[in-house]
Amino acid sequence: MLSDEVKIHSLATFLGTPAQVGPCFALRTALILHGIDSTSVHDQPQVVYKFPKKSKQQKIEDALLCQSPLDKTLSSSSEHKPCLLALTADNWLCRISAETGKELQRLYLSPKYKFRYLAWNNLQETFYAKSVHYKESPFARQAGVSQDTVMHLAIFHVFPLQILGILEINKKGFGSGITDVVLSQGVLAVSYSNKSVRLYSLEHIVQRYLSEELTLGQQSPLLGHRTVGDAPFGIPVNIQVTDPPPLLFEASSHNGIQIGGYPWHYIYTPPHKKHRGTHFISSLKDSTLATNGIQNMDCCSLESDVIFFHPGDTGRVLHIGPSTINVLKIKSELNSPLPSEVVEDFSLTTHRRSSSPRVTVTSSGRAVKSRFHQLDDDPMQETFRLLEYEDELDLLVIVVTNGEDEEGRAHVRLHDNQTGRLQRTIDLIEPWDETFSHELLFDKDTIVHIEQKSSNFCCHVYKLRSIRK
Repeated sequence: MLSDEVKIHSLATFLGTPAQVGPCFALRTALILHGIDSTSVHDQPQVVYKFPKKSKQQKIEDALLCQSPLDKTLSSSSEHKPCLLALTADNWLCRISAETGKELQRLYLSPKYKFRYLAWNNLQETFYAKSVHYKESPFARQAGVSQDTVMHLAIFHVFPLQILGILEINKKGFGSGITDVVLSQGVLAVSYSNKSVRLYSLEHIVQRYLSEELTLGQQSPLLGHRTVGDAPFGIPVNIQVTDPPPLLFEASSHNGIQIGGYPWHYIYTPPHKKHRGTHFISSLKDSTLATNGIQNMDCCSLESDVIFFHPGDTGRVLHIGPSTINVLKIKSELNSPLPSEVVEDFSLTTHRRSSSPRVTVTSSGRAVKSRFHQLDDDPMQETFRLLEYEDELDLLVIVVTNGEDEEGRAHVRLHDNQTGRLQRTIDLIEPWDETFSHELLFDKDTIVHIEQKSSNFCCHVYKLRSIRK
């Protein structure tokens, strides 16, 4: 826990260009990429290592940070240490030591399909590389030739790194109009151009359509008995869906669907213009709308409000607007015929200065009516900008900006996750420019503020230090 008095030290402010890495990777792993040891006892961070310069073809497109499990005995000692799984522009998947920057393992994905994104299926257990979306060329459309394959997912186990298979997403199995595919906790979510989302079981798809089990470093008949993961042949497609698999769930939403809560619920916005900015919370079991399940902040702002299930697995819902954060709880009685109910657990608000009246009277007595309302996220007003959850301290970490200075300033508020009570307020030294993209990371006693300035990334690192009296 933090002591009664906290002293803030700005450990570092450094710039980096994303010339060698993609924007997603640069934002997610800026500290590791620059070789910063944030656990150092020194006032200034120590450079641990630097990546050598890479060509455009070898730049890192995306990456995941792996922490080895404590309850497993692995074949190699290097697998017990943290590493980066990095995807390069030329389709190599590399395992890199997070401590030294040394490359520990690499495998080639495919000479045919361009992979660009990495994401977890089950955190620290299975992950996948997603290819770009394949679109029909104008010549193919003119010739009436339809392309069945939409994209590919290469699915892996970690600890040790092993291939499960490459899944082909095609129109034959999943229909036409596919815009995106996401894999999470064994559920394949497919989004469509008509705003609908369909969920499928990955386990069922693998059991039914897996043509051959693959092992990295061993030969496969699908490659003409060549080695799996070696260049130039890579990894073959061994999961091809030939007919529509069983559908777990389907719904339509303007901005995607989120699933969570106890019991299971989902959040969505109906794809109709009148429902823009409105969020519906319904039971996943029978799609019954919860009592008080329609949430609308009625914001007038440049940035829309956001709503999502609490990342701390509490079953609660966080609804964040420019001046209000509502922490909601879903109440439901077991085996009750009544719908579940959404109730407010607690709410946080910013301090707002009174805005100028819409109607003013001149010295001559003429009434002048303003044509515009002041925005809820006006830079001159105190505004919520970012929210993170620190699970070990059970804190909600909130960035708040205010317009008292022309330059724009921000501070970090630490709120008790259970009650919403304010625990600490920490001022950020650097100015906060609303025209830049920002990200905040909080881990125990370390704050990392990353901002993107044009083509550069600026990273500010703080260390919270207790002062004993």
